[in-house]
Amino acid sequence: MNTATAYPADWPYPLWIAHRGAGKLAPENTLAAFKLGSTHGYRMFECDVKLSADGELFLLHDDTLERTSNGHGVAGLLPWVELSQLDAGSWHSPNHASEPLPLLAAIAHFCQANRFWLNIEIKPTKGLEALTGEQVALAAARLWAGQPSNMAPLLTSFQPASLAAAQSAAPQLRRGLLLDTAWAGWQAAATQLECQALVCNHRLWNAEMRDEARALGLRALAYTVNEPEDVQRLLDLQLDGIITDRVDRFQPDR
Repeated sequence: MNTATAYPADWPYPLWIAHRGAGKLAPENTLAAFKLGSTHGYRMFECDVKLSADGELFLLHDDTLERTSNGHGVAGLLPWVELSQLDAGSWHSPNHASEPLPLLAAIAHFCQANRFWLNIEIKPTKGLEALTGEQVALAAARLWAGQPSNMAPLLTSFQPASLAAAQSAAPQLRRGLLLDTAWAGWQAAATQLECQALVCNHRLWNAEMRDEARALGLRALAYTVNEPEDVQRLLDLQLDGIITDRVDRFQPDR
């Protein structure tokens, strides 16, 4: 039985999604990036969320801190009291000096206050795939409690174990499987995880892949799409979501 098709056909999210807040125009995965992305007309944002050593959910893409902060080492092995003191903006530009790593709760508040949508990529530290998926889902359900159901976040991950834990913890939240390659068995995984979306490296999308996704009841989203010719190809394929760094280049009209 294809359980993915059991979900309602409605899809509340806009087509255009700002990658990590504002792509490369601001320090990624910071509140400053979200604010800048919104000035370009974006109403949906993608971000990466992981667990601190003491169980706080914060935004960071890499396993380690060096690339996007003045910190060192594996972020998930540090307590929030240390992570909260880091400068996550100076690496990008002097104007963003002292920009902190944000908690998921702060981003949720920003999105809700402005009626923006959020795509939360579950980004676990190695070995914490299930725990991170569970905690992200529980937090998302709690943070968006009382909000309209069509404003609830989309949870995505490359890690099936993270999505399975999210499915168990908060089955009402929409989920999407992320693919960088079309690995054998992704169809069965997406079905078992009751996903509503397939989020692929944009190079994977063609008419055959789109039709296969739709046959499974999945919405089709692409990352990270920064060139006009790629945007046009995906629009011609009638994809449901385009995640981009170039918030300054593409004006979201839907």
